[in-house]
Amino acid sequence: MDISPEDAKLVTLARTSRARTSARHGAAVRDQDGRTYAASTVDLPSVKIDALDLAVAMAVSSGATSIEAAALVAEREPEPIIRGTAVRDLAGHGISVIIADPTGDVVRVGTT
Repeated sequence: MDISPEDAKLVTLARTSRARTSARHGAAVRDQDGRTYAASTVDLPSVKIDALDLAVAMAVSSGATSIEAAALVAEREPEPIIRGTAVRDLAGHGISVIIADPTGDVVRVGTT
């Protein structure tokens, strides 16, 4: 599946974030100004945060008012499910979320 160079950058950032922490998921988002934010799943006894939600939270804490693209990197089995993530709060329904495996191969493009 072909994606734009800007979206490929999001996949790379998500892959790197996931690999650096050995987390379940890695994610990256691009805001309305083209700035990117990457995060990995946080799974601590006191706090659990999905990678995609954390990437959006990082964008918001830096002043982003909307998200134009997102990527999520995870193992294919079980395939990650996108549900009520924070992406919807800034992008509304209909934004595409690129889902890629740990090698960076795009598995599918989901919609929030």
